[in-house]
Amino acid sequence: MSYDKVLQAKSFIVGTKQTVKALKTGTIKEVVVARDADARVTAKVVSTANDMNVPILYVDSMKKLGKACGIEVGAAAVAITL
Repeated sequence: MSYDKVLQAKSFIVGTKQTVKALKTGTIKEVVVARDADARVTAKVVSTANDMNVPILYVDSMKKLGKACGIEVGAAAVAITL
């Protein structure tokens, strides 16, 4: 599952603003977005990822995605770097 991809990633970026910024630099290979996050929050990430032709993986839970990143709060989006 996509949570495993985050756990196995050597380097990743957590958060929507940081993910959008990183996508624009072209150093991202995949983006993981939580389905239970507010669409207004993730819309910019999804749009930018599509513009940059970066694959988007969806997971069910912000809380589980945050836990996979090693943080105590939920994460709406995570970018896995090259």
